[in-house]
Amino acid sequence: MTDILRWLFDAKIEFAGGGFLLWREVLGNVFGLLSALGGMRRKVWAWPIGIIGNALLFTVFLGTVFGAPNPVNLLGQAGRQIMFILVSIYGWYSWQRARKSSTASDHAAVEPRWASWPVRIGLIVALFAGTALLTPLFKALGSYEPIWADAWIFMGSLLATYGMARGWVEFWLIWVAVDIVGVPLLFSAGYYASAFMYIFYGLFTLTGFFVWWRVKRQDGQKLSVQTAFPDPTVTIQK
Repeated sequence: MTDILRWLFDAKIEFAGGGFLLWREVLGNVFGLLSALGGMRRKVWAWPIGIIGNALLFTVFLGTVFGAPNPVNLLGQAGRQIMFILVSIYGWYSWQRARKSSTASDHAAVEPRWASWPVRIGLIVALFAGTALLTPLFKALGSYEPIWADAWIFMGSLLATYGMARGWVEFWLIWVAVDIVGVPLLFSAGYYASAFMYIFYGLFTLTGFFVWWRVKRQDGQKLSVQTAFPDPTVTIQK
């Protein structure tokens, strides 16, 4: 086991000219992608798979602490992995409980729903206010510039993960906002595997939004049909 962990921490893919990618970073993002795929399909296993990826990426973004070749620390990126794990435990529990009471034919764990307008406004306010509050904190801790971008990614990730746990369709759009800021930040910090994955995530999250939107619309149409043409075999007992 010790040898496996040593390999996992030291292994990297080297390129001509001195460039490299850490296998931990690659594997962490692969687990993250699998988790996103499970989230799109509304499967409970998306949460534990995501937790594994979060644990791997936590060690990557605290490069100097864990002896990674990349000396750049992205505190927001590292901190959000801890946040991911905590919120994912909540999401895992919520989806598992919802699946037990679900009557969906595809055994999905959650039924997508639109957030109310007060919730939408609250999410937007929380994103900007949280970024403003976290920026000086991350600056004091020595995070990588531009620090507001690191704070934005942290807050957006928190809100998107919570939105996914609640089954709000809009959580996919929050991920898009995270990816738009995250790609240039990760490229500038030298985390190329994560940067390329963020580009793919951006396209993936847009797809996820339309998939959940379609499921929500189909559920609404089924409800309208059932309301207009109730099952004649069902009787109401007084």
